[in-house]
Amino acid sequence: MVNTSKSKYSFLLIAAAFMWLKTYIVYKTSFDIKIENFGQELILLINPISFLLFFYGIGLFLKEKNRNRYILGASFVLTLILLANMIFYRFFNDFLTFPILFQTNNMGELGGSISSLFQPADLLLFVDIIILAILMRRSSSKSEQRTPKREKKIYFLLSAAMLFLNLGFAEVARPELLTRSFDREMLVKNLSLYNFHIYDGLIQSKTFAQRAMADSNNLTEIENFVKSSKKKPDDNLFGVAKNRNVIVVSLESTQSFVMNRDLKGEEITPTLNKLAKESYNFENFYHQTGQGKTSDAEFLVDNSLYPLGRGAVFFTNSDNKYTATPELLKQEGYSTAVFHANNKSFWNRDLMYQSFGYDKFFDINSYKATPESSVGWGLKDKEFFQQTADLMKTMPQPFYSRALTLTNHYPFDYKPEDKMLPDAGTSSKTVNNYFQTVRYEDEAVKEFIKKLKENGLYDNSVIVFYGDHYGISENHNAAMEQVLGKKITPYENMQLQRVPFMIHIPGVTDKNPKNIEEPGGQIDIRPTLLHLLGVKDQNRIEFGHDLFSKNRFPFTVMRDGSYVSDKYIYTDGKCFDRKTGQQEKDPKQCEVYSERAKQELNYSDNIINGDLLRFYNQKE
Repeated sequence: MVNTSKSKYSFLLIAAAFMWLKTYIVYKTSFDIKIENFGQELILLINPISFLLFFYGIGLFLKEKNRNRYILGASFVLTLILLANMIFYRFFNDFLTFPILFQTNNMGELGGSISSLFQPADLLLFVDIIILAILMRRSSSKSEQRTPKREKKIYFLLSAAMLFLNLGFAEVARPELLTRSFDREMLVKNLSLYNFHIYDGLIQSKTFAQRAMADSNNLTEIENFVKSSKKKPDDNLFGVAKNRNVIVVSLESTQSFVMNRDLKGEEITPTLNKLAKESYNFENFYHQTGQGKTSDAEFLVDNSLYPLGRGAVFFTNSDNKYTATPELLKQEGYSTAVFHANNKSFWNRDLMYQSFGYDKFFDINSYKATPESSVGWGLKDKEFFQQTADLMKTMPQPFYSRALTLTNHYPFDYKPEDKMLPDAGTSSKTVNNYFQTVRYEDEAVKEFIKKLKENGLYDNSVIVFYGDHYGISENHNAAMEQVLGKKITPYENMQLQRVPFMIHIPGVTDKNPKNIEEPGGQIDIRPTLLHLLGVKDQNRIEFGHDLFSKNRFPFTVMRDGSYVSDKYIYTDGKCFDRKTGQQEKDPKQCEVYSERAKQELNYSDNIINGDLLRFYNQKE
């Protein structure tokens, strides 16, 4: 009897122990989970146990001959979950969510990036599966016996006790943990990767219900908050670009640290450096994207709403009602279009652009792309800009357009003939290649400006350049420290989230350029641009502000709840002096702003998940 009982549980416990050890090793080697004390390390160590005991324990409801097969299959599934998160984390520094898993349309396009992120050592994750298969084969049982009810009760009570112990420790370490669904690292660190995915699934179900239950009353509180936060814009700049064409250029993966920087005596971005001196240039401008990356940046630019903390709005809420920039400008007599030499369904753009009110989407089928003119993710930037300028010439004027570049995209592939800089010589191939592709992108921008002049579009346009998101993730901090010549602290990492943003108005900014040092973000692009175009703010629901407003409180919120204000940078749970980078001894100085950041994110999420703008549009 004793031997039978031991046999019954030994295979289960061995499998659970293997997975527990494997998960902890992945935590420590593949994820950058920040540990500040022994208590947090202890929580990280024990947090997979309760889930693993429960998940493997389901096998106790099966007959003995099928129990081991279930346990082996469970180990294989959990290993795939680990592996998928590892690969995703290597570039995005984030964990997978259900909305991301639903983005199957993107998988074909992402193939090259995923294969470059896979490492041969990843196959070691399956060693325990092989061992378990051998053990199962040697101890194969054909018994029809089931586990007695009393034993199952004791087992699951133990599993529940471990869960409550884990939750107790987590609540002490991080009060109100489950209200911070945007902080995925915190959830994984305290609840385990597996419990995080269960929680994420519950949140996904909640968002479906939120839209069904929403009504116009849900919008009133948000409207009042937005109205009370707005500041009077600068009347002197109202309409300085009125009736001009608008060309908004998304600079793929371009971060501000490359500007005004040399690589072994060679200027990295000579064109952008020159443009910055002839434009309204914003030195401390931050990307605010989440898991949707480029598509999140597009959402921010056209709606002045925050992207979601999970997945991409372009996928999860493409059928929402929006009051986007193209819709607003069409009321001012503008034609509208997007130019992007990629598959129209990538990031669900074909459907989302319809929701935004765009007249035309010039996708890859509008371009002439050959193997010689393509690299990495598609058409090279020089060819893209040349053809885009010609396509713009066919549009009714004035027009509002957005153009999205591709070449400076991970894994930053380039052709030998496009190399324009010496090798950076860092320990990371990704970082070394990045300098080459960003230099190529800069040269393509130079040729774009020239082509716009040739086509007669330059003088009567306002040209906006912005970086969409980071290009170099935290996984390459060691190489970046070689480039920057200093250690990358949480403060320095936040500084690396700055991206270029400049508004170039020929005949205006070249005569009277402005350099703005106050912090801002992508959410501010729409109100700033519309004011320059002479479009009045008729109580639009947006969280951004006119960056030229003299009464504006500089406050830029990141999707993870971090923020930058005029005095402070709050990131990674720490408060820093914005100008000196010194950590504040009393973090309470940041708490009041942290609550406001959380409030803005929650309000924006409510608008999107509840599709609340449908009520605003009906009212209008």
